[in-house]
Amino acid sequence: MLRPKIPTMPTPVGVTAPPAIVQSTAVEPAPQTMTPAPAAVPVVPTARPTVQLTPGSVLAVVGAGTAVVLVVGTVLVSMLLATAVTAASVAICAVVVRSLLTSPNKRRR
Repeated sequence: MLRPKIPTMPTPVGVTAPPAIVQSTAVEPAPQTMTPAPAAVPVVPTARPTVQLTPGSVLAVVGAGTAVVLVVGTVLVSMLLATAVTAASVAICAVVVRSLLTSPNKRRR
């Protein structure tokens, strides 16, 4: 009952085609022709200019960084506030349910 049943491979039914015979072919290299090599052009390394920060670009980078910090901070504070509001509402619900469950016991006496 608990033993796995392994399916058996069914045997092919009907006419099956024999495997195709692959015949090898000889590869003949193309005739080599002598062409003159192009003249070697000296490679001159291009001097890339270093990044130069102007006062305007520094101000833009600082402004963008400040904007990113403010947006991320706002998102994190709002998530923390949502968690705090949820926790407070759950605590209030727990106090109300507890008072509802204990109030019938006090009325009987």
